[in-house]
Amino acid sequence: MTNDRMMKRSWHLIASLAVSILLLPGCEPTGETGEFEGRDKVVFWHFWGGRDRTVVEDIVARFNASQEEFVVRPIALPGSNLDLKFFLSVAGGDPPDLMNHDDPVVGDWAQRGVLTPLDELATEEELSRLADWVFPAARKLGTYDEQLFALCNGLDIRALYCNKTLLDEHDLPLPKTIADLDRIAETIAPADGASGRRRMGYLPDPRRLWAWGVVFGGSFADLAAKTPDEMVTADEPPVLAALEWMAGYSRRYGPSEVAAFRSGEQALTGSSFPLLADRRYAVMMDGQWRVRDIAEAAASSNGERVDEFIVTPLPAPPGGRTDAGWVNGNFFVVPKQAKQKRGAWEFMKFWIGFADNASVAAEACAAGGWIPVAHQVVDQPAYQQALREQPLLEEFVRLAASPNQMPVPALPVASSYYNQVNQAAQAVLYRGADPEEELRKAADFTRARLREVSDEGK
Repeated sequence: MTNDRMMKRSWHLIASLAVSILLLPGCEPTGETGEFEGRDKVVFWHFWGGRDRTVVEDIVARFNASQEEFVVRPIALPGSNLDLKFFLSVAGGDPPDLMNHDDPVVGDWAQRGVLTPLDELATEEELSRLADWVFPAARKLGTYDEQLFALCNGLDIRALYCNKTLLDEHDLPLPKTIADLDRIAETIAPADGASGRRRMGYLPDPRRLWAWGVVFGGSFADLAAKTPDEMVTADEPPVLAALEWMAGYSRRYGPSEVAAFRSGEQALTGSSFPLLADRRYAVMMDGQWRVRDIAEAAASSNGERVDEFIVTPLPAPPGGRTDAGWVNGNFFVVPKQAKQKRGAWEFMKFWIGFADNASVAAEACAAGGWIPVAHQVVDQPAYQQALREQPLLEEFVRLAASPNQMPVPALPVASSYYNQVNQAAQAVLYRGADPEEELRKAADFTRARLREVSDEGK
């Protein structure tokens, strides 16, 4: 045996052992019994824990009971290092058949050649029908280089949560324009107020430049461009205009005051929603999962009067986009080395309701508080009932169907790009850095990384 073959074999053994160590008790599969003997096994990795894990296991149990050919074996891997575990399994030659993820990794992993494109799993008829069936945002999340590599099973949408009770106390309307947001901020927390504030009317979050950049008309990337320099557009005028507007809050209150106010939220108990913490904000951008927090807070109020909350879309400036923002979500990927690809595809279709089982998918989305990826699931009685019980969800579901909901662009350096833009916005809001310079640095860094990746592929 040559040294290269020995090293390769040793690496595979090390990787396999590492995965075995990482998959410690607590991550073991559930729901597999003797009644499924003889079926083809589909190993499914996911990140859900707590009460959401129960919902996932119910979906698995329903699928296993719905047919007699496959049995899905779910393995929960909540917490960090999911990417590391995945690539160790790939290196060891024993990846899962299916994995669910929620970070912008599709472009990177597809470019590395570790994912199975959906056109190798689905028929032409299925792919054609799927393109019209799912919301545009769901298609974008799974697409790299005009090819589907992932199937989205739930969308995360951002909108403005407004404390209508607090706004009414100050005779302020719900924010429908950028000027409305600025007026809310200045009225509830005047710029000439003392330091050490305990409440803000509104305060932009640096991580949400991805949303505001889209609202202001930006795209962050031109995926049809031929060169990295043309493709990366974080420093385009609309994104710069969005960051300049966000920077106005830093100038109004002072970078140190903005940073101190944000850092104060780390002291909140558990995963407390800052909007609910002693009325910390009048308006705050967040995702649909906070609807559950608001409902639980109201249920635990012991009959005391509670504030009324309204959800509104992000207001656009003149020339901007309406019903726009940044979207991400959960999606399925099938490794190139997966052993049971057909079973993985059947389970993926079942989960999202594409296998003529929209009612089952609607029940799962209602139980998990998730936004479905298709109108057909939203329209099911079970999900309509969930919307009646949690009316704040309605605006998120409406926005999910908008073509102006944009994910992080599907580049092979998307994760790095996402972090670079966030760091640029943090430097502006927390340290008073120049918006144009910071966006240029983020764009240039990403362009250089994209050139490196392009050169490696030649």
